[in-house]
Formats: sequence, C-alpha cells, structure tokens
Amino acid sequence: MNNNIFFETIKCEDYEVFNLEFHNKRVANTIAMNLNLQEYIYPASNECLRCKVVYDESGILEVNYFPYKKREINRFKLVFCDDINYSKKYLDREKLDKLFMQKDSCDEIMIIKNGLLTDTSIANIAIYYDGHWITPKIPLLEGTTRARLLEEKFLIEKDISVEMLQNCEKIALMNAMIDFDIKKDFLLK
Repeated sequence: MNNNIFFETIKCEDYEVFNLEFHNKRVANTIAMNLNLQEYIYPASNECLRCKVVYDESGILEVNYFPYKKREINRFKLVFCDDINYSKKYLDREKLDKLFMQKDSCDEIMIIKNGLLTDTSIANIAIYYDGHWITPKIPLLEGTTRARLLEEKFLIEKDISVEMLQNCEKIALMNAMIDFDIKKDFLLK
C-alpha cells in the first residue's frame, strides 16, 4: 500500500479542460510543488472524458482518459466510520471501497464520522437547510468543485448532524465530473 501516490479526476469535454485552477491548487497543496496540469492534458476527442492524472512528489506518473457516463444516485446508505482519513486524493482507496461495500441495495453511501456528515464515496455533499446550501465543515476530502463553490460564496461550511441531514429539503452531490448535482427526491437508509 503506497500512500504517497495521488490522483486528480478532471473533466474534459469538447476539448475543454474544466476547473483546472482548483486542480492545480490541490496538487500544489498535496505535494508542495507547482505543476501546471494543462501541460499534461490533451483530450483526444470532443466527448465527455474523465481524465485521471496520477502523480507523486516527483511529478506526473501517468495521464489516462476514460469515456464518462454519469451514475444515477438517489438512494443513500448512512455508514458510520470514525477512523477514516482521506484528506488527500490518494490513489489507494481501499478504506473507501470497503465502506462502499456496505451500501446494500442503495446506490451510494454517506459517510458519518464522529457524528457528522462528511462525504459520499465519490463526491462531496451539500444539503439545502434553513434556506441555504451548506457543506460539511470537515469533509473527508476538500474537493475542487466544493472549493470553487465556497470561493463563489454559493456554499456555507457548517457541521451537519444526521438529524439535519434527515430534515433537509434537498441534497446535492459535487465533484469534478458532475459539478453540482441536486437531488430533490432521495432516500436515506
């Protein structure tokens, strides 16, 4: 298990690379080195692609492209785990994958750590509560879309209890590929 290898998932569509400024910032924060990811990313088609950039402290290790098809996610299983740490986008996702296996008949999990909502296995989360979009103050991973929406003051950081989650009007998932995906009809188990 190598915890010193990281990756970025970057959306490419119609030859455009999305949210690059925030991906560059996260790489710089992760390895304390500035890499201009634009120098490594050359989408080969105009279709929606998931670009996976694998890197470590020595630089870029590989860049791969995969056709992207969005998963339908509407049913969530609450999974409780107080010892998970995914503060950097590690290539090794073994702990997250083990938690995801607990989803039963649901589409995705919501990870509760120390009594508070953190993230899903693939996305940051926000809830619409008391007239505002709020996102966990302590997510598992500080995602690039989340960072952009916080900077734009669209989101507010706040601790989110399970009770708040159960009483929110709607939720939204956010990551590099889906941007801010609102779920009005969702099920929590």
